[in-house]
Amino acid sequence: MKTSTIIAVVVAVVVLIAAIAYLAYSGGGGAATTTSPPTASTATSSTSPAASATSTAGGPTLTIGVTDKVTELDPAMAYDFFTWEIFYNTMSGLVMYKPGTTELVPALATSWEVRDNGTVWIFHLRHDAKFCDGTPVTAQNVVWSIQRVMKINGDPAWLVTYFVKNVTALDNYTVEFVLKRPVAYFLALLATPPYFPVSPKYNPSQVDADQTAGGAGPYCISKFVRDQTIVLTANPYWYGPQPYYKTVVIRFYSDSSALRLALQSGEIDIAWRTLSPPDLQALKSSGKFQVIEVPSMFIRYMVINTKMINNTLVRQALAAAVCRSQIINVVFNGTMSPLYTMIPAGMWGAVPVFKQMYGDCNTTLAQQLLQKAGYSPSNKLVIDLWYTPSHYGSTEQDVAALLKQQLEATGMIAVNIRSAEWSTYTDYARKGAMEVYLLGWYPDYLDPDDYMVPFFRTGANSWLGNGYSNPTLDKLLDEASVLVNQTARAQIYAEAQNIVAQDVPIVPLFQGKLFIVAKPGIKVTVDPTMILRYWLISAS
Repeated sequence: MKTSTIIAVVVAVVVLIAAIAYLAYSGGGGAATTTSPPTASTATSSTSPAASATSTAGGPTLTIGVTDKVTELDPAMAYDFFTWEIFYNTMSGLVMYKPGTTELVPALATSWEVRDNGTVWIFHLRHDAKFCDGTPVTAQNVVWSIQRVMKINGDPAWLVTYFVKNVTALDNYTVEFVLKRPVAYFLALLATPPYFPVSPKYNPSQVDADQTAGGAGPYCISKFVRDQTIVLTANPYWYGPQPYYKTVVIRFYSDSSALRLALQSGEIDIAWRTLSPPDLQALKSSGKFQVIEVPSMFIRYMVINTKMINNTLVRQALAAAVCRSQIINVVFNGTMSPLYTMIPAGMWGAVPVFKQMYGDCNTTLAQQLLQKAGYSPSNKLVIDLWYTPSHYGSTEQDVAALLKQQLEATGMIAVNIRSAEWSTYTDYARKGAMEVYLLGWYPDYLDPDDYMVPFFRTGANSWLGNGYSNPTLDKLLDEASVLVNQTARAQIYAEAQNIVAQDVPIVPLFQGKLFIVAKPGIKVTVDPTMILRYWLISAS
């Protein structure tokens, strides 16, 4: 996330963000009328599109390997970690995180003002920012891009629609946001991709899943072959310092083993998300590579479709039967930590409510709850447990297999394991087509709100597809969203977490660690957002 403002405001906002780091959301609408996309007639292009972008792409090349996948190259719809990583490297927001920190600093905006008790924010843009085709970035581009997100109303739209009443260009380089209510952490929201200005080449009213025009970031997308490769070249118009690596090639691998072999053979320079624990250990033991642990607030959890499994006793039984410690030791060689609430350990406000209410590996309690719900060894609950085989690494099948074993240990549950590749999996989730399914979460912004609202606030959680809604919980989350006092917010989140543990629309599983494995001499900076910023990578 990015920030910029008058020094006094910066200090005040940074203090607020540290105290609040919070963001609430829901899928409601509310925006000004969508304008036409700014064109060269609005801001004249100084050069022709791709020619100049590729002409400066000399210099060293960096090759990064991943087992991840890109969903839609459109910030109006994409809501997954790796696709957002591509956005952070090919687009720019009004504010950004200072590398290696949680401090928000200026990016496309040079300063800002806050008025009317925090409901009006005015941003002054730099005049030298340009898209990859040389078209200047203006206030009209910013407004059009944000209104486009609101109109399309895709998965991440709540990050805008829940807070923003209206966004307007006061002149070519001044943007005004009118908020629905005071939001002290609004700068953190601005640092997320739904607020990034995109090229006018994007379809104004529909998702543009394979669009490579990007935004005004340090790199341009020069080639995209889905599930095979993305080639990025340095944006010659980037307002910041030019990247050390003028070309970044991202290669997609089918599994962790293939990723490890690619690094060992010299095919790639960096192995990023995700190596399995055995492959990570093999690379570490060889002594030939750097192994860098990334500060992580990454969590894993099991979603329960509350429409398909509408008996709360059954959902509680599933929570009791899960044995986190076994999964962590057997599948992850101890590289994960158990998670007993959706707010990760180490973040203020976290209360281990699932541990308090159900324990861990509590088969006896699970059996008692199932009996109350009317199940028995002769009348078993039959469920489908879904996983996706590559998005979270090759360990996912093993996680699903152990969960099946743990649930079936009750003697009253029969589990059918099913799987789908990531793009299909996310589509099934949106449609509410899966019964019980495994997912993970990387934060949009570093605040307890981002681990509560996207999952449990009615409307905001529509992307999750589990049909959960609780008006009492909605009211608590809304109340927390406008408070500044951290102690008061923590008390509300404690109450909210208890409701979640009672309703069990989700079962938190474990909190992860991320690792980068790189060739010697490569210098990598990863901040607490866990985003790998390619333009900051260099070599000695």
